[in-house]
Amino acid sequence: MPEKVRRRVVTFTGDALGGLTIAELPPPLRQYARFTPQRRAKFGGNAMAAALESDAVFRQRVSVRLREQFAELAAALDAGIPPPAADPVDVAAIAYVLRPPGWPKLVAAAGEEAQRAQAERAGEEAQRELARLREELSAAKGAAREEAERSRREQEALRKELESTHRKLRSAQSDVRRGEAAARKLQAELEALRTSSASEKAAADGEARRLRAKLAETETALESGRRAAREGRSVEDMRVRLLLDTVLDAAQGLRRELALPPSEGRPADTVDAVEPGRMSPKDVAARALSETDPALLDQLLALPQAHLVVDGYNVTKTGYPALPLEKQRLRLLGGLAVLAAQSGAEVTCVFDGAELAAPVLLAPPRGVRVLFSKPGQTADELIRRLVRAEPPGRPVVVVSTDREVADGCAAAGARPVASALLLKRLARS
Repeated sequence: MPEKVRRRVVTFTGDALGGLTIAELPPPLRQYARFTPQRRAKFGGNAMAAALESDAVFRQRVSVRLREQFAELAAALDAGIPPPAADPVDVAAIAYVLRPPGWPKLVAAAGEEAQRAQAERAGEEAQRELARLREELSAAKGAAREEAERSRREQEALRKELESTHRKLRSAQSDVRRGEAAARKLQAELEALRTSSASEKAAADGEARRLRAKLAETETALESGRRAAREGRSVEDMRVRLLLDTVLDAAQGLRRELALPPSEGRPADTVDAVEPGRMSPKDVAARALSETDPALLDQLLALPQAHLVVDGYNVTKTGYPALPLEKQRLRLLGGLAVLAAQSGAEVTCVFDGAELAAPVLLAPPRGVRVLFSKPGQTADELIRRLVRAEPPGRPVVVVSTDREVADGCAAAGARPVASALLLKRLARS
């Protein structure tokens, strides 16, 4: 099908979509039903062309709309006599949708007619451009002649003025030579004074610059030292305090869970051996949870001071990619809020903000920290920075199916899990 005919078919189909109900549209076209006709043709052109070609029922519904809009032309095509005055592109587009007898020939003829008309228009444009260039060339030649004549007159006037100036110059040169002798003597004296004053000024300026640079370096070093000391103390205090809280909560939780009595260990208890009734390593391995079991995430979040870091778009595009980005974010954050309330863990959700045209107006749900990456930074980099900011020993769980993110976070001490595991856990909430 010629490209112009295809575009006209898509335009007619986009106009017809506005008169059909959602139920009458094929599933791939329902998302464009609320678009304007121009936006339908722009974003859904390929989908509409494919639907016309493969869905006979949809093509029949569009043909009904076209018969109402182009009643005379449709009747002429059914009779096999296209009107001579009609646009051949319109004839081919409507014939493609209505499918009257011999419609392939009409489409091919329209393509040939469109190419011939385009060639004629190109020839006319070339002739008009040639005529315009000839007129510009003629005007340029006339202007060049006028410019040459004007330059000749100016050169004659300049020659006369130059002769007069030469006469005056010869008279003035004699006066100049007399004054040069006196000027040379004064110049020598002045140069001596300039040299001495310049040497003294350069020495003073150099010393002043050295002192200013030394003072600036000292002030910069002092301020950098103070800032580094303040930042180092605050960051390290925060990391040590958080690690201490994690260790204490882990110890207290383990003591409560195991109901440990006061220590009564003896040296003989440290000898490794299998006692009657104890589980072997194979028995322990058999009780391990699968990587796809949502209970695994519950066990990880039950650790003291656990921090759950979620790669937002990685999870939403795994679970519900058909939704708009705004609805993807809202659905994920709603599930994370419920999970945070149930587990009591710290939850941070990271989204990629590199392609945002404007700031996102979003109120984070209770218990969930929402972060967007800065321009020039990806969400993967922001996640790795969050993991590296945690003190060693704190349980950090990273949800992402991106292999690079998972490996990088695991190397930094975090526990990566797949996005599908979080989606299964949220489905249970």
